Amino acid sequence: MKTIVLSIAVALLLTSCNVFSSLNSNTSIKPNEQFLLGNNEHGKFHVTLKNVSNHPIEIHLAPINGGSYSYQTIAIGEVVSTKVANNTVLVIENKSNEYASVDLKVTGDLGLSMGYKNN
Repeated sequence: MKTIVLSIAVALLLTSCNVFSSLNSNTSIKPNEQFLLGNNEHGKFHVTLKNVSNHPIEIHLAPINGGSYSYQTIAIGEVVSTKVANNTVLVIENKSNEYASVDLKVTGDLGLSMGYKNN
């Protein structure tokens, strides 16, 4: 009986703490546009991104108070994982004249704004 009560208590604790929470998305980006993930005040989060486009894309990090860093080119079919700090935007750039598409898995703080911007 103690084992059952303990198991239920642990399950409730883990569920209430959102240990299993994640955001899964296939995101399309128009030609010569950027997708901005986390362009608001937020905690840290982790992203696993797969480029499912027919061309390379670029990503970088940009604190919401200015600046940018960690530029990467992501090849066709490549999977990358990145940790994103508090109040920092993950910018996914499509510099092509064709649509881009990425598969995203996001964990951590999920209170993230999502939007598009012209290059």
